[in-house]
Amino acid sequence: MPNSMNLIIQGLEINNSDLRALAKLSQAQGIERITGQAFRLTQAIHSEEISPYCAEAELDYAYVDASLKLSDFRLIAMDMDSTLLAIESIDEIADMHNIKPQVAAITQLSMQGEISFEQSLTRRTALLQGLPQHALQRVFDERVKLNPGAEKMLRQAKLAGLKTMVISGGFTFFTERIKTHLGFDYAAANVLEIADDKLTGNIVGDIIGREGKAHILSQVRDELGISREQIIAIGDGANDLDMMTEAGVSIAYHAKPIVKQHARYALNYVGLDGVVNLFR
Repeated sequence: MPNSMNLIIQGLEINNSDLRALAKLSQAQGIERITGQAFRLTQAIHSEEISPYCAEAELDYAYVDASLKLSDFRLIAMDMDSTLLAIESIDEIADMHNIKPQVAAITQLSMQGEISFEQSLTRRTALLQGLPQHALQRVFDERVKLNPGAEKMLRQAKLAGLKTMVISGGFTFFTERIKTHLGFDYAAANVLEIADDKLTGNIVGDIIGREGKAHILSQVRDELGISREQIIAIGDGANDLDMMTEAGVSIAYHAKPIVKQHARYALNYVGLDGVVNLFR
């Protein structure tokens, strides 16, 4: 007997008429309210019509095993830039150096998977040579902004007993401060080389890119003694794909098309609290 599935519908504005139409298309047994922006259609059946309907109505949808609870997971791992944060931190650092367009263009090539993340980071970091270290603090103080629902998601995850982790291809300057500020259990990122209070344009040690993110996640998994199935991983760019493969549940958050194709679930409209709404 296959597991009973719930169809989770989320959106910034959800009309009752849309819920009724989706319940009919999926032959759902009932409609349950999770929050004002999230509803659970119970005992739903897969229908090819759900995806185009939700795209037209600007709604996120996910078929989720009805028995799955948030507390069944042990670790939630997420990318930092454009996932946890509403910015690309390296682009904002570049803005302090008046080279944001050049750096942002390289960022996009990497996010789309057109050049390797390692190539992209090396090229972007080199452009930052000579920037005073205090510019990083200015970026943190003035530019860092969480994506909607981030704090609610982390709070709910912790209440359910999950460990939390941010894994970034960005810099430890930001991940360490964010770890402290938001109470993450784990944080990993690249180390900027600084000499005489200025960025040298180099990175210390191995670059944490696509493979590195996956490697760090598997290390933490082994340290916690948990299985792949007990991990939720959230990302938005091509360099998150290997990390997402290491997780039982992968979620593409306002992501590039290539990431949506490979993730189990995609959140295109709602905030990060949409992650916890998927599970009981």
